[in-house]
Amino acid sequence: MSNLNIDAIKKRSFDAIVIGSGISGGWSAKELCDKGLKTLLLERGPNVEHIVDYPTAMMDPWDFKYDKQMPRDYLKANTIGGRPHNFQEDSAHFYVKDSEHPYLQDKPFDWIRGYQVGGKGLMWARGTQRWSKYDFEGPARDGFSIEWPISYDELAPWYSHVEIFAGISGNRDGLEQLPDGEFLPPHEQTCVEKHFSETMAKKYKNTRPAIIGRCAHLTEPKPIHLKQGRGKCVNRNLCQRGCPHGGYFSSNSSTIPWARMTGKLTLRHDSVVHSIIFDEKKNKAIGVRVVDRQTKAISEYFAKIIFVNAATINSNLVLLNSKSRRFPNGLGNDNGLLGKYMHFHNFRTTISAEYEGMLDRMSAGNRPNGSYIPRFRNVFKQETDFLRGYAAGLYTGRMTYNDTEGLLGEELKESLSHRKYGNWYVGSHMMGETIPKEESRVWLDDKQVDAWGVPLLNISIDFDENDNKMIEDFHVQMSEMYSAAGFSNIKTHHTPNEPPGGDIHEMGGIRMGKDPKTSLLNKWNQLHHCPNVIVSDGACMTTNSTQNPSLTFMAIAARAANHAVEELKKGNL
Repeated sequence: MSNLNIDAIKKRSFDAIVIGSGISGGWSAKELCDKGLKTLLLERGPNVEHIVDYPTAMMDPWDFKYDKQMPRDYLKANTIGGRPHNFQEDSAHFYVKDSEHPYLQDKPFDWIRGYQVGGKGLMWARGTQRWSKYDFEGPARDGFSIEWPISYDELAPWYSHVEIFAGISGNRDGLEQLPDGEFLPPHEQTCVEKHFSETMAKKYKNTRPAIIGRCAHLTEPKPIHLKQGRGKCVNRNLCQRGCPHGGYFSSNSSTIPWARMTGKLTLRHDSVVHSIIFDEKKNKAIGVRVVDRQTKAISEYFAKIIFVNAATINSNLVLLNSKSRRFPNGLGNDNGLLGKYMHFHNFRTTISAEYEGMLDRMSAGNRPNGSYIPRFRNVFKQETDFLRGYAAGLYTGRMTYNDTEGLLGEELKESLSHRKYGNWYVGSHMMGETIPKEESRVWLDDKQVDAWGVPLLNISIDFDENDNKMIEDFHVQMSEMYSAAGFSNIKTHHTPNEPPGGDIHEMGGIRMGKDPKTSLLNKWNQLHHCPNVIVSDGACMTTNSTQNPSLTFMAIAARAANHAVEELKKGNL
């Protein structure tokens, strides 16, 4: 019988376990497999195979029952999961239903989730900007959080590493506050975006650039991308359905197939991770406890190193629920800070306008990208009454309409067949940096559990006065910039009662730092008090800057995985 038990444990033993198959988990698995480690990749949701499991990818508009709109009853039942801008009939199957995955809101928070192989990386907006040294040095300079334990120079080679493999489209703009990367050819700005960029360069002497966005799209695939089985982005702009061409980066089309090619990957979907198993005698983590999503059967898997990439809030949940006599308040939580200092991006406001010039031109076709205005407030020195700053998107196009007044029958039909063009529309959204605060936190409920026996999570995260001041400044500065470009009918749009979470950029709770008294992870993303557990998704982020976070998640995950392999070889883990 003992031999049978040993054989069973061997079958469930690996060199490494990765929890979560989204953007960072895919990178962890890919790097570990590349280094020859037998790796188990766990995903709590169902399998999604690239191309095969994108059911709406090739559907025409008339194939949809509700013209891509969701039924009213569905939206009433999913007031949280139905909020994202790209949630519609063609993508709803990638979002979780509110009733199936409840949580508790001490303060209103929209926890948007995608539980399947690939995670939210099938629906992400694909913006990929590097951080600069000013982002990493911000806390030390401004005193608004603990210091980052890593610098831009330390992460820069890993930015290059993931950019080359993932494929990032962009222009080399030479901006100190937004470092250039390893770019594929950029998309093109519209004529109005170019006009705005040129105006900003003259008026603000190149301190407020407006550049083409940087995004994870293969505008010109290289051999490394073809080897992954991916093809060129054809600008369908239907990315939320899953791209059958592999034109944008996802775990499904890129890192997971690559890891499989090594022969070292085992992917187990429908596996809800309950907790990490800590061995008191060995004083280290030895495996994970898993609940089968469908049968509810419990099983355990074992490994020398464990990577937590379950997405920020779920990564916090896993560690909080990993209790032992050594860690009664959650794995690695000696300082009581696990689940605290959460942060996110402030997306609560936009600005719109019209432009009456260039009416001899029009926008045509699709472009899965827009222009981008990097942060220009408090970058090099403190200059406002709020901390940190914001970036902004910029998108333009020709307004179209049909002149149908007083028309009937054949004349109406003829008019509807021919669009007329009006002025250019202009729009920008703000992406503001929020301040990590101890009261912004998540914790386990002590009574209620979900369908898999995992305690429900309480969330208490909110905006503050710094966020409100930032919004006011955005309105003033962007209105001034719009006016300088000759835009008219300038309007600001603010949703003060909108809860946080809709940005889907939550970070923190298991933050990196130099001091175990004030942080959970060291500079290599290892838990200070359980170093064979590595957290390298958004939960590790000390602060959040103004850039889209996914590229930084990728770089951190790749760096952490490679370091862990080296430590494993040295016998340190």
